[in-house]
Amino acid sequence: MAVKAKQLISDFKNGLWQENPIFRLVIGMCPTLAVTNTMVNGLAMGLATSFVLISSEIVVSLIKKLIPGDVRIPSYILIIATFVTFVDYFLKAFYPSIAASLSLFVPLIVVNCLILGRQETFASQNPVHRSFADALGMGIGFTWALLLLSAVRELFGMGSMFGLQILGDWYRPMVIMVLPAGAFITLGILIAIMNVIGKNATNNTTCH
Repeated sequence: MAVKAKQLISDFKNGLWQENPIFRLVIGMCPTLAVTNTMVNGLAMGLATSFVLISSEIVVSLIKKLIPGDVRIPSYILIIATFVTFVDYFLKAFYPSIAASLSLFVPLIVVNCLILGRQETFASQNPVHRSFADALGMGIGFTWALLLLSAVRELFGMGSMFGLQILGDWYRPMVIMVLPAGAFITLGILIAIMNVIGKNATNNTTCH
């Protein structure tokens, strides 16, 4: 029992840092760079992607033995597309402004490398409880990375966070931060910082 608990914790923690989709694996870059100009958009995309990831991993893990090997990828895409459609309609019905901001990037979750990759490499090879832990960790890891990126961009690009003015009228916004170039620059700096943190953590662990 203790071994299983440790395994689940390990699966969950993996996506938070060691294999963080954005800062460590550098996948799912399309929405990462496109919709992180505000924290609201970053959070919405993170939650939407997490829902699809968790739901699809559970389903794939449950029916993996029923899917013929030669059609497994189309089957995974069909399952993912079902949950993406649900998210798309949900946002349009209850949060139309967010749906308009995210635009085509919600339907494009279907081809997000993170989601399809986890179905192929994890959910199709592991039981439901481990797949859920993996998806939850990856989803939270993806979401906090999007939030961090969007927080930096919105703060310096608009002087606000979640639409609330933080820096005041004296601040002159850096327009580049809300443009695609700002996304690349910010992401590059954050990845560099995360690499340094990861390297230092590894060195400290080795020393101990």
